[in-house]
Amino acid sequence: MSDASSPDVPRKVAPDDRPTTGPFDESEANPVRPYIDLGGIKILPREGLNLRLEVEEQTKRIVAVGLDYADSTLQVQPFAAPRSAGLWDETREQIRQQIRQQGGRVEEREGPLGPELLAEVPVVAGPDGAAGKRLARFVGVDGPRWFLRGVIGGAATSDVEAAAAVEDLFRSIVVVRGGAPMPPRDLIPLRMPATPGTA
Repeated sequence: MSDASSPDVPRKVAPDDRPTTGPFDESEANPVRPYIDLGGIKILPREGLNLRLEVEEQTKRIVAVGLDYADSTLQVQPFAAPRSAGLWDETREQIRQQIRQQGGRVEEREGPLGPELLAEVPVVAGPDGAAGKRLARFVGVDGPRWFLRGVIGGAATSDVEAAAAVEDLFRSIVVVRGGAPMPPRDLIPLRMPATPGTA
C-alpha cells in the first residue's frame, strides 16, 4: 500500500482487508448499526464492554477512549493523517524510544493488525514499595486521512482468546475524520456521547 512513485512518503500500514473488516472510515461503516458516537470515533456496543473517557486535567479535553473488555483494556486515540502517507511506522519508532528511555523492553512483531509492539513497561512503585512490570501491546492502523492507535493491556497481551476479542473490538471502531483541515498527528476531537433522547 505504499506509494511506489515517491520512496520518501511513509507507507500506510493497515491490514489488506481493512475497508471491509475495520477499523472503518465513516464512509465504510454500516449506517444502521447502533454506534456510540464519541465524535472522532464511534464504538459498537457489545455485551460486557465498559467505556471510559480519559480527560486531560488542565484542558478538560478528552484525549483518549478507554474500553474494558474480555479481562483486558484497550485505549484508543484517532489522529489526523495525510491523505497519501501513513503515521504508524514513525509512531512505532517513537514509542520504542520512549519505552527504552523508561527502562522498559520492547519487541516488534507481526500481529493480526500488522506490525505491533509488545512492551514490558516498568510500573511506578505502589504504596507497598514494590515496582513491577506491565505488559502492553501497541497496535496501529493507517486509514484514509486518519491513523488509529491502540494500547492493549490485561489478558489480551498473552491470552489468545482475549486477544482475538479485543482485536475484533478494535476492528469494529469507526473513525470520523470530518472535513475540517487538521495538521497531521493532531488528535481528532473526541466528545461525550449524547444521552438517548438528546441527540
